[in-house]
Amino acid sequence: MDVIHSVAALRERLQREPNNVFVPTMGNLHEGHIQLVRLAKPRAACTVVSVFVNRLQFGPREDFDRYPRTLEADCRKCREAGANVVFAPDEREIYPEPQTFVVEPSELQHVLDGAVRPGHFRGVATVVLKLFNMVRPHAALFGKKDYQQYLVLRDMVRQLAMPIEIIPAETVRASDGLALSSRNSYLSPTERAEAPHLYTTLQRAADAVRLGELHGRVELQATQALAARGWQPDYVAVRRQNDLQPATGEDRRLVVLAAARLGRTRLIDNLEIEL
Repeated sequence: MDVIHSVAALRERLQREPNNVFVPTMGNLHEGHIQLVRLAKPRAACTVVSVFVNRLQFGPREDFDRYPRTLEADCRKCREAGANVVFAPDEREIYPEPQTFVVEPSELQHVLDGAVRPGHFRGVATVVLKLFNMVRPHAALFGKKDYQQYLVLRDMVRQLAMPIEIIPAETVRASDGLALSSRNSYLSPTERAEAPHLYTTLQRAADAVRLGELHGRVELQATQALAARGWQPDYVAVRRQNDLQPATGEDRRLVVLAAARLGRTRLIDNLEIEL
């Protein structure tokens, strides 16, 4: 496996490959990321994993500076999973000059997580487009834990006519149901014991939707249940899977999404519903 730090060296390395598949990450890899690598392997001759903490997608009071950087361990996990290339650039390599050209996603960027984190999806789309131009994959994998991010990037590729297949992968969970996330490492032992309740709340909300409860009532009850346990909910929402718009009685493919703070840690999760 090759660990590469510059765009020039990456392009030279990938010239030797007939095709490649791409797994973009911000590092501090866990089993969810490694599952993406395993799913990617059969799809191309070369599997590329990027490790880059992207400043553009963090707000001014978010955790950019304390986000875990664990490149040595990340490379070991990628090697064990069968990756061929790890692209680990520094910030000057990705942004050699101020990034004045940006990708402005659709109105999808302004709802749910986008409403709570203004500019977040603009930063995500901009760096992913740059990485796509550097790696030039024919396919890229994204976990569905970041459901809204997956939809933003899917739509970006489709509307810009990029020759890249966006492949979603199911959320990987711990044995107690907690969705794996790099930010789980921020949780104290007490918070870690409470954290699976976010998924439990989603399961209960999904059950209520299947029983025909009004979506607004489901969202309110779930939000109140989290708050009663000491969480600070940003939202619990029942939406259409395809575009995250509010669902109507005719919609059969739904997703319930939630974001909430537990102590200082913000967790997100979602659960798809087929009626």
